Amino acid sequence: MRIARLAALAGAIICSLTIAVGGAAANETPTFTEDVAPVLYENCVVCHRAGENAPMSLVTYQETRPWSRSIKSKVESGEMPPWHADPAVGEFTNERGLSDTELETIVAWVDGGAPEGDPSRLPTTPDFASGWQIGTPDAIIEMPEAFEVAAEGEIAYQYFTAETNFTEDKWVKAIEVRAGTPAVVHHVLAYARAPGAERQPSAYRQIPVGARAEAAARARAERAASSGRPTRAPGSGPGTLIGTMAPGTNPMVLDADAAFLVPKDTTIVFQIHYTANGETTTDRSRVGMVFANGPPEKEIRVSAFLNAFFEIPAGEANKRVDGIIEFTEDAEIHAIFPHTHVRGKRWLYELVHPDGQRETVLSVPEYDFNWQTYYQFSEPLSVAKGTRLEAAAWYDNSESNRSNPDPTIDVRWGEQTWEEMHYTGITYSVEREADE
Repeated sequence: MRIARLAALAGAIICSLTIAVGGAAANETPTFTEDVAPVLYENCVVCHRAGENAPMSLVTYQETRPWSRSIKSKVESGEMPPWHADPAVGEFTNERGLSDTELETIVAWVDGGAPEGDPSRLPTTPDFASGWQIGTPDAIIEMPEAFEVAAEGEIAYQYFTAETNFTEDKWVKAIEVRAGTPAVVHHVLAYARAPGAERQPSAYRQIPVGARAEAAARARAERAASSGRPTRAPGSGPGTLIGTMAPGTNPMVLDADAAFLVPKDTTIVFQIHYTANGETTTDRSRVGMVFANGPPEKEIRVSAFLNAFFEIPAGEANKRVDGIIEFTEDAEIHAIFPHTHVRGKRWLYELVHPDGQRETVLSVPEYDFNWQTYYQFSEPLSVAKGTRLEAAAWYDNSESNRSNPDPTIDVRWGEQTWEEMHYTGITYSVEREADE
């Protein structure tokens, strides 16, 4: 006990000396030009600048100062920068977040009156590619015509098709979806609908979950067996999701040795969610692609799996829905994209290896529909043939969910935001023998 008291006294003396010697520096208020701008330039202005989706620019002091208290509130709550994965599970190349020091700097700056500082000390503004974060695209596929967005009211999801006019297969190493008028576009999903003969077979099979899903799987198998044809006609459906644009989503930029295939004669299908903003305007969104020089060392497959056979009872606050796939080949998982609508509140992804070992690879404990994120693993996840990927999502269809459009109704699969989805985008590659 005596030793503990002496240690505490020594600590207090050292602390007092530190304050006496360095108190002036410790109490000095950070300034925008020297302390805050570097944090914003590193973490925020990729979205918070003119022409991007964020509602305000934070590049200059004059632009940032009016929002200072809001910035403090958002960073203290963890709402900004937007990142919803559990930091204890996995590492990701596109992870966002402030260090403790960066957070403390912003808070101290705001609490100190948000001073500008010496304008000559402002760091150089980051040099972003004009119009495209992936650089100048090799191909741009645009909606054929502009769509008129009404000033008011709820706008149903819109679908548009555009031909790529590719006369040969293209290997894509970067893709970016951009809204023509960001102020009225909540999200854009870009699908590649290739000719049926060109479709790449999946390296996994979906495991039905629940009686309805099992019955539907049996019916599809019986139809296929009796007709000798696939249950879905070639070219039907929107195709494979290859690009997204939504709050929180980055362009897809692959490693130097990787690319994904867009076959010749592919059609791009745009699914766009517009939100009225009080003024009648038009939008003409587009997709940009950067091509690899030829077939890559690692072929990335862009795919998805889902569970469309669920029901979330009215008033249910914690309904779990599962989706499962099983890999039929050795593969590597590069990224996962969880997607529900406004009742979705949590996601959990686990690998179940052939030996029965279970491994959590992604946890999103506070899923937010307003921030659509493709979680890109720093190191691909190796999965042997027979490994299962299990995707569990939880939904809140109760009155306590402030985003719930109607807690009095049972909810099933549907494309509209007042309906629900259990959808997982996935990018993966198949491991091949060296002599293949």
